[in-house]
Amino acid sequence: MKQLIWIIPAALLASCAPMQQGGMKAMEQRDGTTQARYQVPTSAVMSTAEAAQKDAGWQALPYLTPQRTTVFTRAEQVTEPGKQYRAVLNTSRGLITLELYPDKAPQAVNNFIFLARNHFYAGTRFHRVIDGFMAQGGDPLSTDSARQADWGTGGPGYQFAYEVNNGLNFNEAGVLGMARSASPDSQGSQFFITLAPASFLNGQYTVFGRVVSGMDVLQALTKTSASGAYGEQPIPGAQADVLNSVTILTR
Repeated sequence: MKQLIWIIPAALLASCAPMQQGGMKAMEQRDGTTQARYQVPTSAVMSTAEAAQKDAGWQALPYLTPQRTTVFTRAEQVTEPGKQYRAVLNTSRGLITLELYPDKAPQAVNNFIFLARNHFYAGTRFHRVIDGFMAQGGDPLSTDSARQADWGTGGPGYQFAYEVNNGLNFNEAGVLGMARSASPDSQGSQFFITLAPASFLNGQYTVFGRVVSGMDVLQALTKTSASGAYGEQPIPGAQADVLNSVTILTR
């Protein structure tokens, strides 16, 4: 059953700017029992591979599976000690490159890389984008336009605990965080990137990366909701942008 819980406490809401008052809706981090198949477009792979070559020393990691896989029992260990990692998001608006923090948030980074290398995020949408707040994506259900009412409830089939008090914060735009429901142990696949400073999220959500290029692309993502005096409201006719693929770089 879909859970829609406001996961920012009321006390914090009162102190937020108007565009932040909508808060961040919770979601179940569980998918169904079927395994979807998605053939990644060749053009998407090529463009992210070309982007990888532009950064000296960075190499693109191969995918672990040839097709999209969306149901797992856990994230396998795929990160290595001492390695640096980046993720190139190939969106319908352009490329966004993220620096990841495996030393500060090892579980979240390993989880994101594991899912990305299984094409989990291919074809998903930025289903919840609020101007002046954040862009949220990573729900496997968002590939299906017929299930739009369920967007925000999907996940990889498992959950894990948040990683906070690691010295990282949401004090600027471009910070990458893990979405979750009311429970701190409910992280799955969904993530968000701040569009503006959001310090009221500090200590409540895992920070595991930041944008290093493509901030203009991030800010250009279609806004799907507006926040105001009556809470968050969908923007009629808004078409959520697609995340075509995620390429993981390492050095």
